[in-house]
Amino acid sequence: MNESPVCPIRIPPDFSGVTEVKLTPQQPLKDYLEAMRVANAEADSRLGEYMLLSWYDRDRDFESPQHASECHENSAVPGYVDYGLFHGARLKVDIEAGRFVFFYMPVDS
Repeated sequence: MNESPVCPIRIPPDFSGVTEVKLTPQQPLKDYLEAMRVANAEADSRLGEYMLLSWYDRDRDFESPQHASECHENSAVPGYVDYGLFHGARLKVDIEAGRFVFFYMPVDS
């Protein structure tokens, strides 16, 4: 019997427990720094004290932590998403349909 290898089904990331906020400003944001100010303000209003865990800037194709996606080369989940989710993210701020994406966790006082 000739059996072909079984390809695993790709499991989408688990966003349960994560509030996802999608922002589309009327005017496109100038750059990453402006996007970070907008995202930080959103995190501040929703979480109080917070920590930025990971982010992505599509304009520069740059992520933090750097090289997080190298381990995910054949994965459907980018490294910055995986890192944020597995390090306690409770807020995802997506600006301009993925142009800038930020993952935050609350800091318990």
